[in-house]
Amino acid sequence: MSRLNVNDARCEALFASELQRSDAPTPEMLAEVISRTVRQLGVAGCASWMAQEFGDHPEEAASRMRWIRQLISQIPVPAAPRPARLRGWASAPGSGLRATWTGGAHRAA
Repeated sequence: MSRLNVNDARCEALFASELQRSDAPTPEMLAEVISRTVRQLGVAGCASWMAQEFGDHPEEAASRMRWIRQLISQIPVPAAPRPARLRGWASAPGSGLRATWTGGAHRAA
């Protein structure tokens, strides 16, 4: 996922959350709210909720999105997780070792 897509997904999750301006959210609180909302609704559910609100209440939705974008711009994008090793492949990407298929056993070539 590119940085733009990650920020978009984070904004959609915050938009769909119950977060209010009066909560005075900290970066840690924002991260927790984003995680919880994505677990509850999924990324597509967050986007659907946001689209519904823009259709039903465009002025209020635009104001909420401006506030959320402002919040997101003040917190760093989390580092991308390291790719998981595939079962049966001997070396991890970037390890300098040539990966060989071992049929489930792990060994370097």
